[in-house]
Amino acid sequence: MAGQGAGSADRPKQADASGPVDTQLSQEQLAAATAITRAPSPRPTARATADQLDTTTAEQRAAAAKAPETSETKLGSTVASLGDPTEGGFWIKTPLVKSRGIGRIVNPANGKSAKVDLIPLDGPENGGSQVSLPALQLIGVSLTDLPRIEVYKS
Repeated sequence: MAGQGAGSADRPKQADASGPVDTQLSQEQLAAATAITRAPSPRPTARATADQLDTTTAEQRAAAAKAPETSETKLGSTVASLGDPTEGGFWIKTPLVKSRGIGRIVNPANGKSAKVDLIPLDGPENGGSQVSLPALQLIGVSLTDLPRIEVYKS
């Protein structure tokens, strides 16, 4: 692949945006949700700060933080760690889902939540999950903490 830097073929431009999405949302609701949860990857820099790595817009952050407009099903709780900070958008990779979907994560310590893409992660259901940098920041979690969060499917 001419013109690409080393390793760029291994890194998606968005948080694994390919594949079908398993959801009860209408096509219109799904399109609106993905407009909120997807963002481009940050530009590569040698020493990026959290602010430089977060490519979501203020509008996306506000929309992702809104209360759910549709019914949600609680999938369970999981220990959350920071996922790949170079993958843009609001997402969680978790063993609590077997197929892609749209959902919400909630920090029970403060009640803050974020609308996210649900992405399957191999492992036992009681295993930990990886969460995008913007999603962790939106729910008020330090990037070095390992909080227990609740996961819901829309």
